[in-house]
Amino acid sequence: MTATPGRRLRIIIADDQASVRQGLELLLGALPDFDVVAAAADGRQAVDQVAEHHPDAILLDLHMPVMDGVEATRILTAEHPEVAIVVLTTYFDDASVLDALRGGARSYLTKDADRKDIAHALRAAADGLAVFDPRVHAALLSA
Repeated sequence: MTATPGRRLRIIIADDQASVRQGLELLLGALPDFDVVAAAADGRQAVDQVAEHHPDAILLDLHMPVMDGVEATRILTAEHPEVAIVVLTTYFDDASVLDALRGGARSYLTKDADRKDIAHALRAAADGLAVFDPRVHAALLSA
């Protein structure tokens, strides 16, 4: 699915930290062109929520209990290739970045990204484009 102008983007937020997850729900849910259709506290819940709600995109943390974000990314890419995966995490080391991108993530941001950057990455990923945090981009170039 592409982020057609004027069409609301349906997203899921997956983060094991309740305050982060709820904060992102409030921040992104307040934007006029976003619908937060579900939230998940771990990778298994994220996979289940995507199967149930069929979003355009998912904002996914990497380090979560039950199933981490890299494994969730692999499963989502295989089972729901139409869903854009945007990683939002505190980790930008080479291994985390490369594992997520190899798994099928379209974009990779760190948690110091602001609402505008996150919204841009979600829209771009839904349109098939990639967006990277500048530090992640540097890590990719050095790898």
